[in-house]
Amino acid sequence: MNTSETRKFVDEVRGLEKNWMLDLGHPLLNRVADSFVKAAGIGAIQAVTRDSYFMAVEGESGVTGSVSDATGTRKRTFPDLKGSNNSKSAEAMVKGVSKESFQWGLAAGMHSGLTYGLTEVRGTHDWKNSAVAGAVTGAALALTSDNASHEQVVQCAITGAALSAAANVLSDIL
Repeated sequence: MNTSETRKFVDEVRGLEKNWMLDLGHPLLNRVADSFVKAAGIGAIQAVTRDSYFMAVEGESGVTGSVSDATGTRKRTFPDLKGSNNSKSAEAMVKGVSKESFQWGLAAGMHSGLTYGLTEVRGTHDWKNSAVAGAVTGAALALTSDNASHEQVVQCAITGAALSAAANVLSDIL
């Protein structure tokens, strides 16, 4: 890629911030809704591809597939997908994909909204805003898991704060 193509690409990516998928009349609402919709779509794709992989592995070896969720618990993601009843299998897949899409959308929308709100209130966008938004988002995400304990909520809040603050610091460096 030459420099003019690189500049065009960078300008196009920067322009995406101003072109909201939904216009709800306020920048905060636009940012939250846009982040939720985009991340929910990514979550759905991730859930379908992951479970398709485990169904293929299970069909090949006969071993039941399981995957770790955000809390580290091993679980069978679609327990009703046994191939005996197609409507039950489809229903289980839709439920699983819907839940995971909601979790991804919730995390992205909440983080984006909190970051925007904290930036507006404090008048600056720095690692502190990102750390607080990451902590609240991590705790909320942990609460959406099936068996949320106090330790899991705290662990996810700390992890969310650390990842978000690190991403903010690294984006300023790079």
